[in-house]
Amino acid sequence: MAVVQELLKKEENGTLSFGNYELDTKSKLQDFEYEGDLYKVKTFKEITKLEKNGMFVYESVPGTAVFNFVANDKKVSFDVEGKDDSQITLELEPEKEYKVFVDNTNIGKMKTNLGGKLVLSVELNHEDPSNIVIEKL
Repeated sequence: MAVVQELLKKEENGTLSFGNYELDTKSKLQDFEYEGDLYKVKTFKEITKLEKNGMFVYESVPGTAVFNFVANDKKVSFDVEGKDDSQITLELEPEKEYKVFVDNTNIGKMKTNLGGKLVLSVELNHEDPSNIVIEKL
């Protein structure tokens, strides 16, 4: 795969793709309408951040490219790539347990904090995206 040159786009399958970890300077796109919500992305080599209606959704340090992002009340799934291993933070439901899969491997259960944040580290290879699936228990 490649980075998202448009910074944020709707794919033909109805999912979202966002992020460009190859940029040397911060770039952002805001007021992107998708399914009645407004999205904003900030991205460059050091960080990628996605917001929905002004609320936190996704952040990676360093920056990443995310493809086929889908989130609902039971599951979040996406493919992610970057130049280096990345710490990914997602906003989910507060104090709930989730089962986390990386490349179809169950890496265990994780519980969100009071604010609903779930943090995971992923070994990335910009040649081969990793698939992340997070399911609410």
